[in-house]
Amino acid sequence: MIILPAIDLVGGKCVRLFKGDYANMTVYSDDPAAMAASFEARGAQWLHCVDLEGARDGGTPNFDYVKAAIDATSLRVEIGGGVRDMRVVERYLSAGVARVILGTAAVSDKEFLRDAVREFGEKIAVGADLRDGFVAIKGWRETTAATGDSLASELMDIGVKTLICTDISRDGAMRGTNRALYRALSAKYSMDIIASGGVSTLEDVRAVKDAGAAGAIIGKAIYTGDIDLREAIEVSK
Repeated sequence: MIILPAIDLVGGKCVRLFKGDYANMTVYSDDPAAMAASFEARGAQWLHCVDLEGARDGGTPNFDYVKAAIDATSLRVEIGGGVRDMRVVERYLSAGVARVILGTAAVSDKEFLRDAVREFGEKIAVGADLRDGFVAIKGWRETTAATGDSLASELMDIGVKTLICTDISRDGAMRGTNRALYRALSAKYSMDIIASGGVSTLEDVRAVKDAGAAGAIIGKAIYTGDIDLREAIEVSK
């Protein structure tokens, strides 16, 4: 299982939201590239980035900070937030991004999703953010009628290889991850399931690994020191 330390971006700063609330934001660094380099120094091979302003409003307002993190490290970087058309996908991949995450667009524009998967294959991942079992979009401000299960089934049919699944109720709350969710998804679907939201202890890391997840995204717990990144990587092996 891979460990992906997370950098969420607002205004070029590394931040964490509490349960997706933009009004409840903590700033941890004003230098994302330096933060990425520190993750690499502690053994990380991947970096998970989200442009929170892009997720909320569309566009790529933090593109330059993502590019700086790529240029400053040899990390494989995945990025989501505001990816709504092929032009943005191509821009990120040209900048050296390893994997582009479609969120809102994966739900609202299946034609775009199919085109992106057909063109770029495993370089396209989908992020499913769940609120009470239903997929939330547009920076978690809108909840759709799609369930995590129904979306996962569609994604399998389209050929998506990686699904990043976040339980919004756990994100940034430091109250553990939704182990049952990842166990169910990993058992039912032949995609790489990446656990996100609430991975706050080494026991959570062990649990999602045992559940069959292909990866775990860790954000706030690294910044607060509740999880030592080196130890998490060791536990994940």
